[in-house]
Amino acid sequence: MSVPTQSGASASTFHKQHGTSAHILLGALLLLAAGPGYGQGSQTGASAAAKPVTVLLDDAKTYQTIDNFSASDAWACQFVGQWPAAKKEVIADLLFSTASAPNGNPKGIGLSMWRFNIGAGSTQQGEASGIKDEWHRAESFLLPDGRYDWTRQAGQVWFMQAAKQRGVKQFLGFLNSPPVQYTLTGKAFAADGKTNIAPTKYEAFAKFMADVVQGVQRSTGILFDYISPINEPQWDWSDPKQEGSPFRNEEIAGVSKALNAALEAQKLPTKILITEAGKINYLLAPEDKPDRGEQITAFFSAASPTYVGNLPRMAPVVAGHSYFTTSPYGQAVAVRQQLAAKVAAVPKLSFWQSEYCILGDNGGEINGSKRDLTIEPALYLARVIHNDLVTANATAWQWWLAVSPYNYKDGLIYVDKTKEDGNYQTSKMLWALGNYSRYIRPGAVRIDARLAPGTDNQLLVSAYKNAGGKQLVTVVVNSATTATDLQLKLGKKLGAVRTYTTTATTDLQPGPVLKASQLVHLAPRSITTVVSEIR
Repeated sequence: MSVPTQSGASASTFHKQHGTSAHILLGALLLLAAGPGYGQGSQTGASAAAKPVTVLLDDAKTYQTIDNFSASDAWACQFVGQWPAAKKEVIADLLFSTASAPNGNPKGIGLSMWRFNIGAGSTQQGEASGIKDEWHRAESFLLPDGRYDWTRQAGQVWFMQAAKQRGVKQFLGFLNSPPVQYTLTGKAFAADGKTNIAPTKYEAFAKFMADVVQGVQRSTGILFDYISPINEPQWDWSDPKQEGSPFRNEEIAGVSKALNAALEAQKLPTKILITEAGKINYLLAPEDKPDRGEQITAFFSAASPTYVGNLPRMAPVVAGHSYFTTSPYGQAVAVRQQLAAKVAAVPKLSFWQSEYCILGDNGGEINGSKRDLTIEPALYLARVIHNDLVTANATAWQWWLAVSPYNYKDGLIYVDKTKEDGNYQTSKMLWALGNYSRYIRPGAVRIDARLAPGTDNQLLVSAYKNAGGKQLVTVVVNSATTATDLQLKLGKKLGAVRTYTTTATTDLQPGPVLKASQLVHLAPRSITTVVSEIR
């Protein structure tokens, strides 16, 4: 959230109880069986000697194609990007690298897209912006006289260039607010929950966004593949904690049409991403915001007065945030089943989970307050990712703050809140995301996976096959307090196997090379990625 926010074997199963950037993997994720608590073992998990688990894979049955895994540069990268090179280079490696150290340990989690915050100009306003936390303000490329200064947002630009240098090929620019020159309040946040831009300014706002796409490309060589003009339009954004503005559906349609025209006028291929809904319920139903809800129908049904799905620059994607919908587990599964069905009813439409961190109390399961660098939030996060990819059929999964100075469960990497220099430390959530992002590359297609009949286990299992048909990648989340062993069966001959495991004491640690006939050992309370050859 811009504030520090599994279709398994079947629904009945639930209720019963290395890649480098050059590799393009085809993927599969499946909830095989899960108890209602992410950290509670089943009776089987609690026993002293768990039986080996067999996973049956079927690459003839495929699901969605994966577009990317990502995180955003808000808010700290504007400062950390200007830290000493020795530190920021390591942070960039942790986020983007697909390389390995001499000992075989991965240098990073290999994010495949990077989200760049296009600021509204609250930084230039300083204290007059009304946003007290300087780290929540954002620079704007736009000058008061209408010219642009492409040397601004330098720290963020550094991270974007570092991502490209490490093989990231997809980039997205997102806005929390229109530039302050165009807002009704003259500030980067709203008043009284009202949309902070008049329709007469849509054309200027759209031109600004197209100008930024073109200007960033000319100054850095990086083209934004996507631009997201509006963020979490359901929230009021009248509290001056950060940049933001609400938008009604008809206003989102107006901005989208103006932006489409501006991109076409400048012959830019960049696609528009909407709606970055504050929670996924608003994609499905009016909820408590009837003029800002039911957004799949509002924007992608040809019968809707706010239909924009036919715009040439509109991405065939609806984006929403998983905040406030991840617990309790049964409800999380149910709403994602509804979402998957709703998206599937629109030809060629896909769903992106475009922002998440652990926020709120999550039904008492885990609280988003206070940093926690242990395996506990990592296991919860792995469950959320699994559920979004498998039950909601998300084609992209994106985290909120890549780098955070705050005392929340909102960061992959945590830093001191110091602008010139400071210390950094990784969280286990970084590596849990890496169990997916490093190995599931753009182009991944989900295939079928299920536990052998008669198996009683709470494992969450994912399996992937690369485009050349020579590699199988399986991700397994074991939330139980006991270890178990795993055997994969594909119906084709498997070759050598290697594991990469995240636990309380390891970070994507590579295991020994095994023969296909050998069992894969799953540590207690772990996320394990298994890479196998297909012969």
